[in-house]
Amino acid sequence: MPTADRAARRRGIDALLRRSPLQPVFRVRAARRLAVLAYHGVDDPAAFRAQMERLARTARPVGVEEVARAAEHRRPLPARSVLVTFDDGDRSVLTEAVPVLARLGIPAAAYVITDLVGGDQPYWWTEAAHLLAHGGRTRALHGLDPSAAVRRLKALPDAERHRALAELRATATRQAPRQRQLSPAELHTLADAGLAIGNHTASHPCLDRCTDTEVDAQLLRAHDGLTRWMGHPPTTFAYPNGNYDPRADRVLRTLGYRTGFLFDHRHAELAPAHRLRISRLRVNSHTGRDRFDTILSGLHPAVHRLRGGR
Repeated sequence: MPTADRAARRRGIDALLRRSPLQPVFRVRAARRLAVLAYHGVDDPAAFRAQMERLARTARPVGVEEVARAAEHRRPLPARSVLVTFDDGDRSVLTEAVPVLARLGIPAAAYVITDLVGGDQPYWWTEAAHLLAHGGRTRALHGLDPSAAVRRLKALPDAERHRALAELRATATRQAPRQRQLSPAELHTLADAGLAIGNHTASHPCLDRCTDTEVDAQLLRAHDGLTRWMGHPPTTFAYPNGNYDPRADRVLRTLGYRTGFLFDHRHAELAPAHRLRISRLRVNSHTGRDRFDTILSGLHPAVHRLRGGR
């Protein structure tokens, strides 16, 4: 099915869900749950602004510190609480999100891949897709389109992922373009604007595909880098790809982390019982109004799970 037809079909389904008689039922239930929104970059500033304005009117935006206190003291947050988070440290969070969040007084959290800070290395999944589109070859991804190939790379043991990327770089006709990343000074700008700066590992592997040694190294290297740049240790973490790992949980507890976030497209509790495994809802800046509403209500996540999504 052509992409335009598929997008139109999804919009139609989203509109039907929003008008469903179940939507008000789910909306009432969602008022007693915490909505943690998991963004990445902001590629549609106007739509993002509309989403944040809706939250400012209809929800109770909270910061990661409030979520941490609620989890630690088992004291529920207010009804309709919502936390805005951003993964990967994309520059558009600084250039597009911060002005909107500051104007509306919405706190947020940004989770940073520390090996990229201050450089121009692209995200590894962006690089892989580009290399495949320009003739890159590796047996591990034979016959897969770029999107399917990235999913396969995430499922490989991490050493195999590194080998596959090396083969793609060696065989592609054109290397991936550089991508300017946030600098340490810009992390301070985010923090000054009310964003908590969190650990998202050093290089964004899926931790459940890493060895014990690599899990430790990923967390500690990122922790030390953020501590050096920010002047204090980070206390909040987001799992790359949302892949929870009990080995990481143990390290995070040892380092004094207060909150850890998944990417499982679920609401969380107003007083999260497992503070290092807090659910988040998947959303992006170009999510349409109908889908945004059904994500906030919990109807879209429920349908997503019924269809076998994770």
